[in-house]
Amino acid sequence: MSELNSKVSGESELAFESALRPKSLEEFVGQEKVRAQLSLILDAARIQNRTSDHILLAGPPGLGKTTLAMIIAHESGQSLRLTSGPTIQNAGDLASILSSLAPGEVLFIDEIHRMSRSAEEMLYLAMEDFRVDVMVGKGPGATSIPLDISPFTLVGATTRSGMLPNPLRDRFGFTANMEFYTDEELTRVLHRAAEKLGIAAEPKALSEISSRSRGTPRIANRLLRRVRDYALVAKSESIDVGLTQSALALYEVDQLGLDRLDRSILDTLAHKFEMKPVGLSTLSAAIGEEPDTIESVVEPFLVRLGLISRTAKGRVITNAGLRHLGLPALDNQ
Repeated sequence: MSELNSKVSGESELAFESALRPKSLEEFVGQEKVRAQLSLILDAARIQNRTSDHILLAGPPGLGKTTLAMIIAHESGQSLRLTSGPTIQNAGDLASILSSLAPGEVLFIDEIHRMSRSAEEMLYLAMEDFRVDVMVGKGPGATSIPLDISPFTLVGATTRSGMLPNPLRDRFGFTANMEFYTDEELTRVLHRAAEKLGIAAEPKALSEISSRSRGTPRIANRLLRRVRDYALVAKSESIDVGLTQSALALYEVDQLGLDRLDRSILDTLAHKFEMKPVGLSTLSAAIGEEPDTIESVVEPFLVRLGLISRTAKGRVITNAGLRHLGLPALDNQ
């Protein structure tokens, strides 16, 4: 068990994630179109000796938006400043960040759709003219003082691009729409991770993990760690298919990648509400989960698999969902 154990001692979640992050576009697995587009943008900026255009990374959680932001800064030869939309509650917060940026620095704002409206309006001018207007004083005597800031590249990340106001979205020179990964791409992600961490794993075991990872590298890497832990406790020298299936069964991740919460929603729609349409708030109360979690985390995957559908009257389980629960399909679907 020495090979598996050698990478475990003193390992933290943060260190685990950091060790697996690719450092360049060439190392980054998947998102071929996005990588080619970003490479072109960065190369053009380098040739012209200017800061890169502002970049918006849009897509579901866990697809590598933060990693791409780090790569953009690295390949631009600039430092990276990280913040998030929820922490920028007013224009003053944003002005403080922008005024402290070094020339050419890359500013990454995660969940940019959750910025305050006043900060968004300040960001328009900063992105376009590299200037902010700072209000001094209050009431009728308040005055606006223009403040020049250093040229910078903004990289915004959002899981809900539709919530961005058009004036902000239009100021990004490029929008990268990131897509879910195929099982083959996730297997490559896991193979790279296993090599980085010194984990001995059979190719079929990695394929088993990838097929249950919901098209998301973050989930794939997390499941790999859980399977590795299972192998460690079981004193197995390597990870094979049988051990992988046993580990994922223990963590209640089924063949489609559904977990306990996913199946709870399907079961509730099928049994408690007798396959009738259910509103989001009612479903939330029935399973004891926040509506936002259901709507933004769970539902998109279940809809993508065709296990539930959203109708004008509410959420309803489909025949595919019924079959997954081992129940007979309905004739009217």
